[in-house]
Amino acid sequence: MNISLNHSNDLEGRLTVVVSAADYQEKVETKLKDYRKKASIKGFRPGMVPMPLIKKLAGQSILVEEINHLLGHAVSDYIKENKLNLVGEPMPAVDEADAIDWEKDTEFTFHYDLGFHGEFSVDLEKIKSVNSYEIKADKKEIEETIENLKKQFGEQIHPETVEDRDLVFGTFTQGEWIEKSAIPLHSINDKSKKIFLGAKVGDTLKFAIDKVFVDAKSLALATGKKEDEVADLTGEVSYVVEDITRSVPASLDQAFFDKVLGAGKATDEASFREQVTEIVQDNYKREANYLLRIDAEKALLDQVKIDLPEAFLRNWLIRINEGKFTAEQIDQDFDNVKKDIRWNLIKNEIAAKFEVKVEYAEVVEKAKDMVRQQFGGYLSADQPGIEEMIEKIAMGYLSDKSKSDNFMNLYNQAFADKVSNVIVEKIPHKVSKIDVDKFKEIAAAL
Repeated sequence: MNISLNHSNDLEGRLTVVVSAADYQEKVETKLKDYRKKASIKGFRPGMVPMPLIKKLAGQSILVEEINHLLGHAVSDYIKENKLNLVGEPMPAVDEADAIDWEKDTEFTFHYDLGFHGEFSVDLEKIKSVNSYEIKADKKEIEETIENLKKQFGEQIHPETVEDRDLVFGTFTQGEWIEKSAIPLHSINDKSKKIFLGAKVGDTLKFAIDKVFVDAKSLALATGKKEDEVADLTGEVSYVVEDITRSVPASLDQAFFDKVLGAGKATDEASFREQVTEIVQDNYKREANYLLRIDAEKALLDQVKIDLPEAFLRNWLIRINEGKFTAEQIDQDFDNVKKDIRWNLIKNEIAAKFEVKVEYAEVVEKAKDMVRQQFGGYLSADQPGIEEMIEKIAMGYLSDKSKSDNFMNLYNQAFADKVSNVIVEKIPHKVSKIDVDKFKEIAAAL
């Protein structure tokens, strides 16, 4: 077998593979003999079918299969041995392959178009400094957080009369139309709230259904209809109040402290506020780190120049998408494609330089974190058997054969996180102390 590479320029080339009879003949003959032993053809005893007939029936398919097998290994090995800086994948030259005469030819020539990226290096310490933020949560932010927690962990009561912000349960009636409903008072316009305020269970309210809601979406939610159907709801209806529900914020007591932080973590309001402040600060620290990661990525993409084979990439994208996208559609998103390719090359270079590796146990831990996030605040580490349950769900997710990419998706996330940690640690950055409002302004501009 003869393999040669011809560069048309620094970023494109053609790999030529010449396969001669000596490369495949022995294995093809062996496979034909095996086929002959198993062949069941009318008029011949098993294993006694004449070889010329076997070659006529299966010779070409066996030959093609064997040569494709040889090609796959040969091309892959050549790329690895020569450490080619490939972008995309080798593209077989289709026209030349279609011209092969599999019945007559004994020597076969195959061509593969290749795309290469230009040489580059990443020196994190020489990247221009990026911004890093230290966010100080003020008293207002802490108070808003505590008020939201009081609402989140509050209780529901059923008062005698309707007040603003209550949820009213009842039944609509208009002729033959009867519909059970839940109406939050915030979905009623201010002018019409007087119809509901002060109402008691058992009261019958009458109003024009098309006049009282703040918008069509609110009317649709209250009546169980689609937004494009509510235009038909007009005129006066009767609404019988059957229940009133009101959310009452929690009190700053021990039961509330335990619900928010865990049993015994805070014993009074002062220690509760102190820990909430720490949690808020930690949250903003994570968000600030996320912003730093984004800024660092932008800096690397701006300052690390990597030449790409654009013509090759366009053709490769059209080929691998098998007609799903036109050349014009690919051009519309081509800048993003190039950016993704360059970022992956930069990440891989950093990973190789700093020996970033992801172990199996780290992927499992990533899956367990995902399970914890999905359950939100419903899981507590103090619950008996909770860690065993989390691990069981995580392992089930990773081993789900119907979704074989689950493991690789989490592996790639863990890999990206570890590379980002290296970048954040090594890249120069200057710290700016800002308040929460300024931070929100910066984050919103991304």
